Amino acid sequence: MASPPTFAEATAIVAKDSHTYEVINFHPDWCIGSVPHGGVVTSTLLRVAAQHFRTTLCGQKQPHTLIAHVEFLRRTAAGGATVRVRDVKLGRQTSTVHLSLSQSGRGDIVVAYVTNADLGPRSSAGVSLDTGWALHPAAAPQPADFARLAAEGGDAHWAELGERPFAKYREAMGRVRMFLPRGGMGARNVVQEWVRFASGERFTNESVGFVCDAWPQMLEGWGSDGSSARGEDEQKEEDKGEGEGKGKGTEVEKRQKKVWHWYPTLALNLDVKKALPAEGVEWLFVHLHAKQIKNGRLDYEIVIMDQEGDIVALSHHVVMVLNGERNLAKRGAGESKI
Repeated sequence: MASPPTFAEATAIVAKDSHTYEVINFHPDWCIGSVPHGGVVTSTLLRVAAQHFRTTLCGQKQPHTLIAHVEFLRRTAAGGATVRVRDVKLGRQTSTVHLSLSQSGRGDIVVAYVTNADLGPRSSAGVSLDTGWALHPAAAPQPADFARLAAEGGDAHWAELGERPFAKYREAMGRVRMFLPRGGMGARNVVQEWVRFASGERFTNESVGFVCDAWPQMLEGWGSDGSSARGEDEQKEEDKGEGEGKGKGTEVEKRQKKVWHWYPTLALNLDVKKALPAEGVEWLFVHLHAKQIKNGRLDYEIVIMDQEGDIVALSHHVVMVLNGERNLAKRGAGESKI
């Protein structure tokens, strides 16, 4: 069996002219069900923006994405796509472009506004103040032995996530290794993890678009199974309790074990705080916090940090909770995403 494409291959693009770019292939191995993973699509758009500012807009000298706002209008599909770029505002400190992704004559499927700037040494002359900010509601992450995590799958504080609910529908999530705190998250509306690509690739600023959409799904850890967003110690205690009193879970919790949920993102905002090294980094830390899960909608606030504890990016998502069958349904020319 052939190896799945690397992340670089899954997000590969080629310029057709100064403002048109072809996506080579959204591969099924990087999909959720039949739909390319939203983080893969986001990173692909960030790659388009990066190439556009390296070539067509190279005179702006603004190589780094500072802000991205992405709207997912319809379901994307595996295969190729076209991204068209419109230069909206070209400025001395920041410039903004509009990106529209289309496939198979279905009109705009994903649209984005991307603002670029220079996050390198030239940007360090501005005001910098210590705000005293800290992660909330969970505490700062425990130390991690990254060599042991990579080689052994865990250390004293972190353990690799193993079996994942409905993994056959979430191929893309099998391309990243996730390490969760052994003692649990501290709150069930919080997820904390260290991540690295299973392929050994390194994270660049473009792949932050994927990282901000890659974590164990929170709802699968909400009921009595608890397997996806629990720490190892929490899970052992819960398994023990279930063994002593099987059948005690509520009917809702029992159904939750059997239902494949799909979590399509309606809108994703990305605020990049730091330019990663050109060669990328092996590890990133993700802290996710949901404020409300109501009427089939939920929000995610994401903080991404590097091994030094510096904030790399902030993100906010507006997400729907749908039955997975909606993901697999036949597409129509005029369909909406949901």
